[in-house]
Amino acid sequence: MSFGTAIKAFWSNYANFKSRARRSEYWFIQLFLFLANLATAAIDFALMNGDVNRFIANGGGGIVGLIWIFATIVPALAVLIRRLHDTNRTGWWALIGLVPFVGAIILLVFTIEDSNNGANKYGASPKD
Repeated sequence: MSFGTAIKAFWSNYANFKSRARRSEYWFIQLFLFLANLATAAIDFALMNGDVNRFIANGGGGIVGLIWIFATIVPALAVLIRRLHDTNRTGWWALIGLVPFVGAIILLVFTIEDSNNGANKYGASPKD
């Protein structure tokens, strides 16, 4: 899956928690979100007239970043759950990310793993 196709799939599957997502789709979305978060932080910084102390006091963001987070939290969670489904895991594994440090490492390993070949209980393999 290409970067552009992954972004289209991200927005068209806004609240799709039922199918599967390939590794490329998931990681292209992570790259997209990282770059978009940098852009929103830059916009918020500019809106604060470059006041570093105010920017840091606001947690490194502002209203633009907050709106962006609210707009992308559901599709970001959906693509994570679809990625877990692709490795034949239930979406409930996403909750392990709430465990400090260890949870993020476990989720990282799960999202790096290759897809299960063929169909599983979450649908046909997106590779096929």
